Amino acid sequence: MEKIKAFLAKLPHPVRWALTMVVGFVLLLLGLIMMVTPGPGLLFIFFGLSILALEIEWARELNKQGLQGLERIVAKLKSIFLKRRDKS
Repeated sequence: MEKIKAFLAKLPHPVRWALTMVVGFVLLLLGLIMMVTPGPGLLFIFFGLSILALEIEWARELNKQGLQGLERIVAKLKSIFLKRRDKS
């Protein structure tokens, strides 16, 4: 993500904003389509929100909430697998 930020920082603001909006919304739309068709829909939604979060506050908040939820899921899975390993 840092490489994307560095690339976008070199562009003038209107170009940066337009490019971010187009790429972010296209990825978000593809992710929503892939939720009902075969494909990595959640991954595309996450990438689309991550790119939109560079310019839009609501996307930043959604991205932060998604990352926090993912961290809770990973922590729960780790505790489950550690309990299973300790029982063995």
